[in-house]
Amino acid sequence: MDTGLNEAQREAVETLSGPLLVLAGAGTGKTRVVTYRIARLIRHGVRPDRILAVTFTNKAAREMQERAMALLGRKKRAAARPEISTFHSLCVRILRRHIDRLGYPKDFAIYDRAEQEGLARTVLREIQAPTTLLRPSDLVGWISGWKSAGIRPADAIVQARTDREHLAASAYRRYQKALQTVGAVDFDDLLLCTEELFDRFPDVRQAEADRFDHILIDEYQDTNAVQYRIVRALALPHRNLAVVGDDDQSIYAWRGAQVEHILRFQHDWPDAKIVRLQINYRSTREILTWSNRLIAFNRFRHPKELVSDRSGPPPRILQFPDEEEEAAGVVAEIQARLAHGARPRDIAILCRTNEQSRPFEQQLRKAKIPYVLVGGMSFFDRKEVRDLLAYWRLLVHPEDDQAVLRVLNRPPRGIGPATAEALLSASIQQRVPVWEVLCPERRPPGLPQAAVQGLNQFCQLIEEFRHRVQQGPLVETLREMLDRIDYRREIEHTYPDPNDQQSRWAAVEELINALSLYASRTD
Repeated sequence: MDTGLNEAQREAVETLSGPLLVLAGAGTGKTRVVTYRIARLIRHGVRPDRILAVTFTNKAAREMQERAMALLGRKKRAAARPEISTFHSLCVRILRRHIDRLGYPKDFAIYDRAEQEGLARTVLREIQAPTTLLRPSDLVGWISGWKSAGIRPADAIVQARTDREHLAASAYRRYQKALQTVGAVDFDDLLLCTEELFDRFPDVRQAEADRFDHILIDEYQDTNAVQYRIVRALALPHRNLAVVGDDDQSIYAWRGAQVEHILRFQHDWPDAKIVRLQINYRSTREILTWSNRLIAFNRFRHPKELVSDRSGPPPRILQFPDEEEEAAGVVAEIQARLAHGARPRDIAILCRTNEQSRPFEQQLRKAKIPYVLVGGMSFFDRKEVRDLLAYWRLLVHPEDDQAVLRVLNRPPRGIGPATAEALLSASIQQRVPVWEVLCPERRPPGLPQAAVQGLNQFCQLIEEFRHRVQQGPLVETLREMLDRIDYRREIEHTYPDPNDQQSRWAAVEELINALSLYASRTD
């Protein structure tokens, strides 16, 4: 099975028990080691479903699962599979089993960034915070930072120093209470609530730890304090913890990652074995010479030096007076390489931000060089996808203010911005969810007749389909509701371009298919 593994890779793969730290430099075959190790554990007699592997992206998790299953052959693939997922997906599954112990429903909603900012805007309005001092996006940033560090609202208030921090900490408390009121969590809560479950309920911690005999963590240098404590809680009973990472590649301190976790792994697990992967299969000696020389200036790191048997041209550093000349110079060099036989697909331009691609695109168009722009809008940021998810959440939790306000007048029902603002103000004054002030007895007076009719239609629609979703399949009910509101016509009205219409309706269909797949897996 391990044909092609070098000596260090083989040592990591064949260490099957106890704490293990694999220091994997860039391009040294890290994923190969993790997948081969999973396959080796299974061949050694460990039940696949007793293995947990955690990484940081869904793409990496899928790739790891596919590679490990390919190594095992057809007979083994038919059996149970190891649990390979991101930290957040792992925590979602844990919370679906136990979050009711914290006072949340098991079918909790997960707020995305836009919904977080909408809730933050409502909270800041409640405490009459001046927008010049604290914007909704600022508050969400503060809260995310606190949660990544494991800081709860009460601790944030104690730690606040400036007026702005005190204001943010006060809003954090209201924000968290509002989330729980509507049965929702945000992305950072997935980790924080899991840690709270483990802290408050030892039986839950033990039950989750007992699910696995071996745990593998990828990109360990990127773990934050909460992730570190979750991993430790799950691994302590059996101590079969293998972590893979590279302290030299720790670049996410700005979002809470703590490189200290990988630096002090041997202190936390004194009997840990350390394996260094230092043969680089990606870069040339010339590039590695520069990178080794540069990274050696880091004072706190595990000693290691990458090597390669490949050779190539030395790297160059070019300086330009401005972005326009930079783009022109880069594209001129690309033209020269193409003239000597290179293909456009062999060349990449990397930018630090999406906005920096503009001058390069202009120059590439001018030179008539074909290109593909990678890293556009996320699927879940598309307007139609967010609309559909909001309707879905309303069928389960009508108290979700952000979902109500998003689709209240989508498609148009005669409910304008002034009416929506009046409803939101009434909900704040009455201290009830927006959904409740849609009812005639709680509505603010003086609403336009068209808005009143639209509100009646909206309430009847949601109530009817809430009842139907309790009786029949969610996906079919959602399809019928989209037909009822004629959402496809809304897309056609909003986007005149037929290609745009087709693309956006395809996104709706893709989401419905994904929901159908999810429903079939949870039945």
